[in-house]
Amino acid sequence: EFNRLPYEKLSELDRWILSKLLTMISEVDEAYENYEPTKAGRLIQDFVCDHLSNWYVRLGRRRFWAGEMTEDKQGAYETLQHCLVAVAQLMSPIAPFYGDWLYKNMTDHVRESAKEKGTPFQVDSVHLSNFHTPIPEWIDKDLEESMDLAQRICSLVHSIRKTNRIKVRQPLSKILVPVLSEKTREQIRSVEDLIKTEVNIKAIEYLDDASGVLSKKVKPNFKALGPKFGKEMKAVADGILAMSSEAIAQLEQTDSYLIPNTSYQITKAEVEILTEDLPGYLSAKDNDITVALDITITPALKQEGIARDFVNRIQNLRKDSGFDVTDKISIQLLDTDAEVSEGVREYKDFISQEVQALSLEIVSELADGQEIEFEELTLVAKIAVV
Repeated sequence: EFNRLPYEKLSELDRWILSKLLTMISEVDEAYENYEPTKAGRLIQDFVCDHLSNWYVRLGRRRFWAGEMTEDKQGAYETLQHCLVAVAQLMSPIAPFYGDWLYKNMTDHVRESAKEKGTPFQVDSVHLSNFHTPIPEWIDKDLEESMDLAQRICSLVHSIRKTNRIKVRQPLSKILVPVLSEKTREQIRSVEDLIKTEVNIKAIEYLDDASGVLSKKVKPNFKALGPKFGKEMKAVADGILAMSSEAIAQLEQTDSYLIPNTSYQITKAEVEILTEDLPGYLSAKDNDITVALDITITPALKQEGIARDFVNRIQNLRKDSGFDVTDKISIQLLDTDAEVSEGVREYKDFISQEVQALSLEIVSELADGQEIEFEELTLVAKIAVV
């Protein structure tokens, strides 16, 4: 009753969150069985914040805002409702009142529908409902691994952007991702579109061997090496510092490396592998995942960035003006900066679609416009409900 659209018609994002949900349910159930409510609460919190809200809902927001009720929109709504009903049940032992409120809100339509059919929906409280029954066929560990890779890659790219003050609204051309196995390559490819949308890049390129493109060096992890090698640590450290690119690649792939002409066997945990930036790229690493972001901003990318920034400013202006989200508007922009005007002209259709504008004009005179802070500039624009 909570997921009427057939499972096979759900999107990959829907199937992923359902798999994460079922995995979480079994872990929470086990925590309750072992009288560990704190662990159960943290598992629920991590699922809702990190996966359901910050990833599923945020990446699927366009699906929720789609105009007509397509199968894709229906799948998004029903999947979210399914997750929230399960969360209400899981939280009910430790947050009884809020769990009951959430459950009732998520199942009101079921009760109303049942009454119309003459078959009243008897379960009015989450505390009287049957505990969520997992469907084993919905657990997809491969998909969970793929989405975990996507989240890690996006986190790395976001960290590069933040550190170097490159805003997410500025599109960039590509990232390079070294992969050590075909399985990893295919797992990332299956969620490639999500990654590109999330970090606002045009392409992902895969490198079979990072040593030829991304220069790497290795440093000893003395804290890990000390207890293992003791007095031999200096000789081990010298051997590590002398490792070639091929040796580093071998260590990354096998998690084991024998220093030549010695009996010293080391693992990845006993060294720190650093990636040096290529000209025009910035890189970041998270254990076995490395990404290099192309930071070259071409004129075309600059124009698209201007358009995305302009969308943000108009959306804020809509909100400040008290417009309803469904209101169609007209926009007039005073022509005060040639670069901004060119970007807005080039992406007029994109901007109009994003902000629900029926007209977008760049004018030489504007009597009663509002000032908009735009980077180091101050633009003047006027919006009105059509």
